[in-house]
Amino acid sequence: MATKKSYWLMKSEPEVYSIDDFARDGRTHWDGVRNFKARNFMRSMAVGDGVFFYHSNADPKAIVGIARVSQEAYPDSSQYDKQSDSFEPKATKEKPYWYMVEIDFVRKLGEPQSLEKLRGLKELQGMALLKKGQRLSVQPVTEREWKVVCNLAGVPANE
Repeated sequence: MATKKSYWLMKSEPEVYSIDDFARDGRTHWDGVRNFKARNFMRSMAVGDGVFFYHSNADPKAIVGIARVSQEAYPDSSQYDKQSDSFEPKATKEKPYWYMVEIDFVRKLGEPQSLEKLRGLKELQGMALLKKGQRLSVQPVTEREWKVVCNLAGVPANE
């Protein structure tokens, strides 16, 4: 039996890793997430799930691209690196704390879908991204929200 596809939004600061960097690379691993809720979202991702690539700490803050999960969660190697800002002293190979996933580039949106534009749509009022105080770097998106944003961006919702 086929499992239902899920949808996600992943935030990146463009000066750290932009949609153009992602388009150049074609695939990236999403590491360095150090929030348990965001980690748990990544652990529930499945190959083929859709991902909105979001530029945070940018002007404008916006959904700028679409990706697809290409490898399910596996231990984030940066947690074991004592030289890394993401080092986790309590993590062991037998009991990792943090995970990462791999995502494939699908497309850059022709026009970024800004946070302000999204806030103006009544169909998206319940979207996690638009909730006050929402700062998670990885968050779920409903199928309905996915379709609304894809339609707004003029891209197929089934990529």
